[in-house]
Amino acid sequence: MRAILAIDQGTTNSKAVLVSEKGEIVGRGSAPVGITYPKPGWVEQDPRRLYASVCEAIDACLKATPDVAVEAVAISNQRESVTAWDAETGDALGPVVSWQCRRTAQDCERLIVEGRLDRVQALTGLPLDPMFPGSKFRWLLDRIRAGRPVRLGTVDSWLVHCLTGGRRHVCDASNAARSQLFDLREQRWSEELGEIFGVDIALLPEVLDSSADFGRTQGLPGVPDGTPIMAVIGDSHAALFGHGAFKPGDGKVTFGTGSSVMTTLPRFIPPRNGVTTTVAWRLHGKPTFAFEGNILVCAASLPWMADILGLSDVAALVELAASAEPGGPGFVPAFVGLGAPYWNSDARALFSQINFNTTRAQMARSVTDSIAFQVHDVIAAMRAQSGGELGALYVDGGPSQNRFLMQCVSNLIEHRVIQCEAPEASALGAAYLAGLSLGLWSDLQVIAELPRSSHIIDPEPVDRAVLLNTWNDALARSTARETTANDE
Repeated sequence: MRAILAIDQGTTNSKAVLVSEKGEIVGRGSAPVGITYPKPGWVEQDPRRLYASVCEAIDACLKATPDVAVEAVAISNQRESVTAWDAETGDALGPVVSWQCRRTAQDCERLIVEGRLDRVQALTGLPLDPMFPGSKFRWLLDRIRAGRPVRLGTVDSWLVHCLTGGRRHVCDASNAARSQLFDLREQRWSEELGEIFGVDIALLPEVLDSSADFGRTQGLPGVPDGTPIMAVIGDSHAALFGHGAFKPGDGKVTFGTGSSVMTTLPRFIPPRNGVTTTVAWRLHGKPTFAFEGNILVCAASLPWMADILGLSDVAALVELAASAEPGGPGFVPAFVGLGAPYWNSDARALFSQINFNTTRAQMARSVTDSIAFQVHDVIAAMRAQSGGELGALYVDGGPSQNRFLMQCVSNLIEHRVIQCEAPEASALGAAYLAGLSLGLWSDLQVIAELPRSSHIIDPEPVDRAVLLNTWNDALARSTARETTANDE
């Protein structure tokens, strides 16, 4: 059997799947990445360990499916995480600075004070926030010896570098669009943005379509040298593509450590209301645009709360939460500030409206409900800006498999959600793009018609006004900043 080997490199795990010519997953493998927190608000990974985890995931996948011939490789990757390496030796020159990392918050604030925000947003579709790579690239460069030959890139660029034995320095347009150095309208690296962030754009990779020739494998265990890498795309974009969300208004919510809410657009629409505009994917030189809202902490709050309540695991937490009626205390998971649509680095995680009658189940429910509230706020911002109808809305990622959690989301946004059985939506999307390059599938319509297993969840009536009042009260408390002795 011939198949496409799709790599899905995520924040906590690297996954590898084999996708057949029928679009079916016929093999799986995974490996942990590892993540460290050297200072409060700092989040980073070891680029060597990150690539090693990819190799381990591929090895596990191929050993589980020994009779499959790998036709091509496809990559989906965590976005906004960046690193640097030596252009001659390939040695890593710093950590992978994670998309979650807030170490450059002061640099972003300085740029805002200097009046750079409007111009950066106009060119990139992104706000000035430490989540995005512009300021993180500068942080890396400041710690590299002057005169050393440097390459900069997001995780996809680092992986292609490793997979090709250092022969290619490339990325795709979807990852470039998240860098804060890419002009969305011109579809090229911007000298102006490079000057704003203090980054020489000559150090950045060549930008290709999402479905293109990214090079040939070299020294990848288990995969013949010379196997083509035919697709690269950011993981959230890949999930949107994997669902076949090709019509304007169609969207998806990916639930993971954080969460990405994305809806396809008919054209470029400048960002407002706290959501970003991005390149969903680019084919034949033509970008498809999307709105996106990035939620910084989603499922990451669940094991934290399970541990505090002395529960065995997240499943026990969700079961306890489901036993409580909605409308208890509020909870804001602002452990590293708040992303879309608020973009408040100073926000702090908190519970609100707790009293002596508050139960453990209500505390658990407030944490699980925070996932739905954040999605509601992003969807509301998108609806307000686009003026169009929300189309088919797919959900993917680990938490999406829980019916209770997804019912809460559907109830709050008052819209049907489509719960997909396969958790590997990002890997599938990358594989479909590689299949386009190989000619396995002729066009988007054929991909949209590939069989997918899913469940429909329709909204149930709830008192949304009361629930949203509690949530908004908690948000107001989380984002209020008072001067204290420690601030002075």
